[in-house]
Parts: sequence; structure tokens; C-alpha cells
Amino acid sequence: MSDIFSKNKRSDIMSKIYGKETKPEILVRKYLFAQGFRYRKNVKDLPGKPDIVLPKYKTVIFVNGCFWHGHKNCKRSALPTSNTQFWEEKISKNIIRDSENIQKLLDMGYKVLTIWQCELTSKTRENSLNKLIKHITL
Repeated sequence: MSDIFSKNKRSDIMSKIYGKETKPEILVRKYLFAQGFRYRKNVKDLPGKPDIVLPKYKTVIFVNGCFWHGHKNCKRSALPTSNTQFWEEKISKNIIRDSENIQKLLDMGYKVLTIWQCELTSKTRENSLNKLIKHITL
């Protein structure tokens, strides 16, 4: 199936995607705050600028979009049918960078948690967020 937008229009659409203050991030932050957790957002001093940092628990949380971070076996991570080579390279670089940043954070003594966009659907949200709380307090 070909793209319904022209190459220039698609480029314009993709350029407007921004990586901070996404709906999944806001949802996780509101839940954590309601549960009494205090955090910092997008800490530039840490590798990968984690979305959420809980200093008291020395824990960082990445709230990842399934497409952009190559979530395995997830229907949301399917690559577009046009310009496939570009997207394969882009997503694989993101995956490599993510794993390098996670390793650096682990070496610094942080607990690293990742919550995926697909885990925050209305059906699975409560269970996923409860699991997240359990992992933070372990």
C-alpha cells in the first residue's frame, strides 16, 4: 500500500513529532504523583535523558513509543511500507542507543524500568501501572 501523503507532506508531518510531554508520559506521571511518588522529568545529566527519574529510589523510567523504539512482537511497531530501509536503520539505531544508555545507567547504580505505549491501553493500563509501582519499591 502506498502512502496517502506526498513525500513532502509526510516529511512535514514526521518533523512535528516531539519526544516530550507525550500522552503516555503524562499518564504515567499523573499516576505516580497520585500514588505519592515525586520525580524529576527529562533529566539532561543522565544518559538518554530519562522521561522520569525517582531520585529517592534511584530509579529511572523510560516511557517508550512502540514504533520509535522497536517494541518486539507489537503491532504498533510495524514499519511503514514506503522508505523501509530508512526506517529499519532509524529504529535499529534507536534500539542500540537505548541499550547503551540503559547499560550506562545500570553502571551508575540506577534501576531502569521501561513502560511501553501498548501497555497503557485502557484494558491493560491499571495492571501495568501497578506492576511499575511494585518494581519501583522492590
